[in-house]
Amino acid sequence: MAGVYKRENIPGGSAFEDVAGYSRILKAGPFVFVSGTTSVTPEGEVYGEGDAYEQAKYIFNKLVTLLEENGVDRSEVVKVNIYTTDTSKNMDITKAYSEYFKEYRPACTWTGVPAMNRPTQMVEVEMQALMGLEKL
Repeated sequence: MAGVYKRENIPGGSAFEDVAGYSRILKAGPFVFVSGTTSVTPEGEVYGEGDAYEQAKYIFNKLVTLLEENGVDRSEVVKVNIYTTDTSKNMDITKAYSEYFKEYRPACTWTGVPAMNRPTQMVEVEMQALMGLEKL
């Protein structure tokens, strides 16, 4: 797609976005990029400490809600990257993922990482979407 695209920075409610200088979501024309997101609540606490399923579900709910509030349907998500500090919990994370994306089947990667910003964080998710994608 050639041309100049309008850029829209969409915050996700984290104070760290202003400190670091990033947006939770960046929309550029039909392209949507979602920054890595963990299960930190607006109060700054880690939701679902020690529970990969609860953390993943919290993250997927937060991101799908934020996308939908900004005109992006979950069926338009084309790529999901999932990072976890405990790959033995992949089926728990898969269960949460499936509750949001099973019928749409975006490309998806699960990756084990040694650590996250806080020791109790187990899951981080980033996404990409293409607005105007044909609905299934």
